[in-house]
Amino acid sequence: MTFLNRRIAVFFILALSYNQALWAQPLSSVWLSDLSDGTYRNPIIHADYSDPDICRVGDDFYMTASSFNAIPGLPILHSTDLVNWRLIAYALHTQIPEEHFSKPQHGNGVWAPALRYHNNEFYIYWGDPDFGIYMVKSSTPEGPWEKPILVEGGKGLIDPCPLWDDDGNAYIVHAYAGSRAGIKSILVVKPMNFEGTRITGAGKLVFDGHDAHPTVEGSKFYKRNGYYYIFAPAGGVTHGWQLAMRARHPYGPYEERIVLARGNTEINGPHQGGWVELDNGENWFVHFQDKGPYGRIVHLQPMIWKNDWPVIGEDLKNAGTGQPVPRHKKPGVNKVSPIMTPPDSDDFEAHQLGLQWQWHGNPKATWAFIHPGKKQLRLFTEQRPAGSENLWAVPNLLLQKFPAETFRVDTRLQFTPNERLTGERVGLIVMGLDYAYLAIVKKEDGLYLSYNICNDAENQGKEKEIFLTRLKDFSLHLRVEVGKEGICKFSYSENGKRYIQLDEPFSSKPGKWIGAKVGLFALRENTSNDAGFADVDWFRFSPVK
Repeated sequence: MTFLNRRIAVFFILALSYNQALWAQPLSSVWLSDLSDGTYRNPIIHADYSDPDICRVGDDFYMTASSFNAIPGLPILHSTDLVNWRLIAYALHTQIPEEHFSKPQHGNGVWAPALRYHNNEFYIYWGDPDFGIYMVKSSTPEGPWEKPILVEGGKGLIDPCPLWDDDGNAYIVHAYAGSRAGIKSILVVKPMNFEGTRITGAGKLVFDGHDAHPTVEGSKFYKRNGYYYIFAPAGGVTHGWQLAMRARHPYGPYEERIVLARGNTEINGPHQGGWVELDNGENWFVHFQDKGPYGRIVHLQPMIWKNDWPVIGEDLKNAGTGQPVPRHKKPGVNKVSPIMTPPDSDDFEAHQLGLQWQWHGNPKATWAFIHPGKKQLRLFTEQRPAGSENLWAVPNLLLQKFPAETFRVDTRLQFTPNERLTGERVGLIVMGLDYAYLAIVKKEDGLYLSYNICNDAENQGKEKEIFLTRLKDFSLHLRVEVGKEGICKFSYSENGKRYIQLDEPFSSKPGKWIGAKVGLFALRENTSNDAGFADVDWFRFSPVK
C-alpha cells in the first residue's frame, strides 16, 4: 500500500468511526416517534420545541425553535428523514443585550425564529418583542454562528421571515405583539437589502385578521409557481388554526384559506411551523401542539398542493382543510435514516455539558464544571438575587425539557457545603409558573432534606417548605416520577435501593410561554469568598414503572 493509499484508508476509518459515534448517541428511553415499520407516530418530538421552522439542504433537514430566555438559545436540530431528529448545536450562546439577559426574562427573548438557507449560508431571523428583529448566520449549521445583527429595532416586532426573490429583491414579513406595539392580528411585508442585514422601508400591511382570524402571527414566507405564500397561524396558541395566503406580488393583495385545523382529533391548536418539499415531490409540514405542562410539542403532517393551495394533514371532507394525522407512512427520502432522538439522560462523561441543558439567564463560568476524571458535574452554589421571594428570579437553574408524557428522572448527588455558611442548598427541581423541589439544605446543626412547593412564582408566591429528615450522609439519590397531565411524585433514597415517596404530589405547570422543565440547582443565601458545591453522578430518564 502506498503512502497516499494509507492516508486515504486512515481518513475513511476515522470518518467511519466519527459517524458511528455520531449515530450511536443514546436514544431516549421514554419517547420514540419512529415505529420501525415504515411509519411514525405524532408527535415526532414530545418536547417543547416551540414555533418550529425547518429548511432543507440536499438530503439534510434542519430545524430551530423559540428559546425565549433560555440559554444557550436557538437550538439547531438535524434530520435526514423528518422523523428522527438530533440536537446538534445552538446558534445563540449569549443573549443580547447581555446585562439585560443576565437576569431571567421569562417569556421574553427569542420569539418564533425563521430558518433559511441562502447563498450557501444558514440564516436565522427572530423577533425580540422588546428590542426588535435580529438575524444570525453561519456557513455550517454546527457553527460557529456570527454575532447577532439588529435588522430593525423597535418594540413589538415579532415572528419575522425573509424571502429572497429571484429578481434580486429581498423582503421580510412579520407580525406585531400587542403587549408592546399596542396592535396585533396584522402582518406586514417590508423591503430588505439583499444581504439580509437591514430593513429598507416601511413596507405594506398585507393581512388584517381582526374580522375572521384574530391573533394572526408566526408568519413564514415562500414562493412557488409564481405565487407568493405566507403561512401563518391564527386563533391563538391553544385553539387556533393554520392559514395559507397567496398573491401574485409580495405586497399582495392576498387571498387566504384555512389549511389545517383540529377537526375531530385530540390535537388542539395545530399550527405554526414550516414547509419542505422532497425530491420525489412529497411535501411535509412541521408544527406544534400546545400540551399544557409539556409545552409546545412537534408534529409532522403530510401536505399536498391542490390548485396551488396547500392542504395539510388528511382532508377527510375534501374541502381544502386538513386535520392532523396520529400516524403515517414516513417521508420518502433518498436513504435509510437511523433512529435518533434529542438527548435527555446525561452521565457527564463528556468534557462539556450536554446540549439538552439550558440556563434561565446568561451563565457565569463559575456555575458549573464537568470533572472529566470523576465523570461528574460539579455545581457551585450561587447567591440568590437580593430580594427574591422564590426561585423565579434565579438565573442559575440548570434545566431541560420534559421529553415525554410520562417518565422518571433519577439523579445522585453529593453535597459539600461551605462549613462557614448556613442556608446553602442543592437539589432536584421541576420548574414552571408553579414549582417544586427536593433539596439538601445546610443548617447550623447539619444537613437536612427539604421538600418545597411554590405556587404562582411569577407573582412572588412564597415557598412552602417541609423539612423531612436530618441526613446522616452527604450523598443522596433523588427521584421524580412525572405521570399523565404532568403530575409529579418526588422520592429519595440514602442507598439507591429503598426509596421513600413523599405524600404530597405536585401538579406541574408550564412556564412563561414554555413547558415545565426538570433539572438541578445550587444556591446560597449569603456572600462568601468561596462556595459549597454538589457533585452530580448522573441525571437519567427512564419509563415510569
